[in-house]
Amino acid sequence: MGLPFLANIPFVHVLGFELLRFEGGESEMRYAPKAEHLNSFDVVHGGASMTLLDVSMATAARSIAPGMGVVTIEMKTTFMRAARGVLVAKGRLIHRTRTMAFAESRIYDSDDQLCTHATGTFRYVPQAPEKPIATD
Repeated sequence: MGLPFLANIPFVHVLGFELLRFEGGESEMRYAPKAEHLNSFDVVHGGASMTLLDVSMATAARSIAPGMGVVTIEMKTTFMRAARGVLVAKGRLIHRTRTMAFAESRIYDSDDQLCTHATGTFRYVPQAPEKPIATD
């Protein structure tokens, strides 16, 4: 079982991301896509991959700023190969200022092949108040 997310993000809960690492400007997440997360080519939908990249970068940025949240300002994604099977995203904070974070993330497939890379810019904001996680 993974680490608890320090923010309630319903979409992340629905996708089933698991937080494995959250420290020192780094994050690692595991994602086991379900059939409804695939595209017409039977591989992980690019939108699901982009969400995984976004959340892993944001989590890396938040790992060094307790009590702060982040919002995405911009993100660039490069798809290098189809993502299949269980995926692992590794986020890393590259640079930070008082109000901004610059990060990158990579997604690896079940064969440890690099599938997707992203960079992003995030703004630090006060963390949103906790809300209960909705269940089905």
